[in-house]
Amino acid sequence: MYKILIIEDEAINQLILQQSLERQGYEVAIASDGAAGLTLAQDFNPALIICDWMMPQMSGLEVCHRVKADRYLANIFFILLTARTDIKDRIEGLDSGADDFLSKPIQPNELLARVRAGLRIYQSAQALRQLTEALQTQQQHLEAELAQAASYVTSLLPKPLSGKVHIDAQFLPSQQLGGDCFDFYWLDDDHLVLYVLDVSGHGLGAALPSVSMQQVLRSQSLPNANFYEPSSVLVALNQIFQMSTQNPRFFTLWYGVYRHSRRTLDYASAGHPPAILVAPSGDIQCLGQAGQLPVGVFADSAYASDQHTIQPGSILYSFSDGLYEIQQAEGELWTYEGLSQVLSQLHRSGSVTLNTIFETIHDLNARETFEDDCSIIQARF
Repeated sequence: MYKILIIEDEAINQLILQQSLERQGYEVAIASDGAAGLTLAQDFNPALIICDWMMPQMSGLEVCHRVKADRYLANIFFILLTARTDIKDRIEGLDSGADDFLSKPIQPNELLARVRAGLRIYQSAQALRQLTEALQTQQQHLEAELAQAASYVTSLLPKPLSGKVHIDAQFLPSQQLGGDCFDFYWLDDDHLVLYVLDVSGHGLGAALPSVSMQQVLRSQSLPNANFYEPSSVLVALNQIFQMSTQNPRFFTLWYGVYRHSRRTLDYASAGHPPAILVAPSGDIQCLGQAGQLPVGVFADSAYASDQHTIQPGSILYSFSDGLYEIQQAEGELWTYEGLSQVLSQLHRSGSVTLNTIFETIHDLNARETFEDDCSIIQARF
């Protein structure tokens, strides 16, 4: 049973409205002035209000304005009862928030038709509001679960490393979860593995395969792979993580193995940005192969390793393309070459931390956040 509130100062109109509506089974409450009507609306919780326009002390327009301004009452369907017919008056009523008008003298048939129409609209609005609240609740649950998942993924990332090689890293997902991943650890006392991978896409769909590959590499459970030989690792990953059989996502990877006793770095890449090696002088060198396909595209893709001798005091950066594929304030897309120049300039100016790098890039970025997942490793030899 719908509840209808009548706000009317004339007793005869109160009687006509009340009897017409109660005969149709509606529950009716009556207030004789605007202030009493507003108070009663809070307690009665009507679906529809019929309010006279011209009343002493508080007009129907003021009542309507206050009802629509109250977030607990705003969804009530509001009908202004008036003898006015001028279009300017109707516009004024609509601007105050009125949903419909009922002309004086009251015609019972017109009254009931407008009430039925108003209640249909009210019912639809209530259903939409309930659906919106349910969706908001689901979204809150989903965001909480994604936050837990993001916290778990972050906990899997390695902690900063010190000793023969000092390594720091940073991960900034474009969403709560991202497809970037990195790791670094000693295979033995002389060999250090460090890599960055980037799964295509964003969110949970990219994070799951990223975590899976990290665990495979960390546990060294990859069949037919020589973890001391970067190209062997890429070939083995490509055989297992094919888009056609595993998931519709590919990933890029830069994988390196540093041999401390000989100061050599063996590395291979699969569609990933070359790592940048900064010499003590500030000169830079790009370590990576052009034209290599990402992992997962073709099962017969071939990968090759290269080797580079590392000077003491050199610093290596490996990163995902989200670090430099950003929109600058003037609208141009930043480039890998731009990042290389910035790293060289920063190192020629003094000691460089990851925070320094990110502050510099944020100054170039036209947005507050990165559009793509962003990861970077800084290894000081």
